[in-house]
Amino acid sequence: MAKHFLLLNLIAVLSFCCVVLAFEPSPLQDFCVADPAGTAKVNGLACKDPKSVGAEDFFFSGLHLAGNTSNTFGSKVTPANVAQIPGLNTLGISLARVDYAPWGINPPHTHPRATEIVTVLEGFLQVGFVTSNPENRHITKVLKKGDVFVFPIGLVHYQRNVGKGNAVAIAALSSQNPGVISIANAVFGSEPAIATDILAKAFQVDATVVSQIQSKF
Repeated sequence: MAKHFLLLNLIAVLSFCCVVLAFEPSPLQDFCVADPAGTAKVNGLACKDPKSVGAEDFFFSGLHLAGNTSNTFGSKVTPANVAQIPGLNTLGISLARVDYAPWGINPPHTHPRATEIVTVLEGFLQVGFVTSNPENRHITKVLKKGDVFVFPIGLVHYQRNVGKGNAVAIAALSSQNPGVISIANAVFGSEPAIATDILAKAFQVDATVVSQIQSKF
């Protein structure tokens, strides 16, 4: 009986090892430059023929330019991800510049596929994120030039310019395609819309309030 039990354990361990060894998260070639025209269905974008790859596939110019903050939120995100730099495909990293007008905000949102680390280049930013249920703890801090702050993957977070002048930050993200879900847009601006009575019950407000908010999206 003991030998039979040990044999079963050994088989289980070997099976587990085989499953683990069958997965390779690291790139298996020097690069896999994205081919937006590729028809292959993969987790990401198909690779271009390496012979057709050039320096421009790894290059982007624009993060030195201030974004236009003349909008409802008073902020502008300038991304540098795989959509702008095809050479980032499979490499698990990207950047973004964020400009803020005085009291401008980058409204509450999440990145479903990336942790974010933000560095303030100019100005003062109040930043924060909220932990998952049931605690929903709000962790917040005011940052100045040179300060760095981390937003863990998937958590709702935001930034607000609390200085007298414009503010600028650079964000690095742990995915070439981090994605973004703006909370207000997702909840009140979805297509088709989430039923008004559902949102009224969820937010514990009158349905007319929900309808008014939905009309803005």
